Amino acid sequence: MNKNLLGIIGWSGSGKTTLLEFLIAQLTAVGQRVNVVKHSHHDIIIEPPQKDSARFRTAGAAEVMLVSPYRYVITRELHAEPEPALQTLLARFSVADILLIEGYKWEPISKLEVHRPLLGKPPLYPDDPYVIAVASDVPAPPGLRDGIAWLDLNQPDEILEWLLTAMRDGKIQKKEFPG
Repeated sequence: MNKNLLGIIGWSGSGKTTLLEFLIAQLTAVGQRVNVVKHSHHDIIIEPPQKDSARFRTAGAAEVMLVSPYRYVITRELHAEPEPALQTLLARFSVADILLIEGYKWEPISKLEVHRPLLGKPPLYPDDPYVIAVASDVPAPPGLRDGIAWLDLNQPDEILEWLLTAMRDGKIQKKEFPG
């Protein structure tokens, strides 16, 4: 099934998580099913080390599924394996109207960059042809590449409207998902 796929990229502290929280809440409020991938460079702690699922992983289990009446999580220990490719991970998801991906700056997917010049970090969009929109707290620079939407980071409703329109008009990447 073809569904929308959008990366949300930017430097640490730019506001990616805050924007994603808003977009997820608003998209689900209008009946959209949203899946999210969050890439981290840090270790992931699902449960404290003394809990059963952590003990099973430590004992050598390759995958552990922790289930409750509220949610479930599958933890896979990579041991000596490399980090799986994004496409491999996406195949594990259930069907959704949109899959938002935080991180994976290097992937060839449609992206929205969150850019705050006050962080002192360079923008990513000039060197990334997959960036189709930038949400920033400053006006668009002169000579902005054609095809990049410049959005006001302080007006999240404007970003939501851009996203809904881009989804409707097929302006963000579609990916084949199972289901």
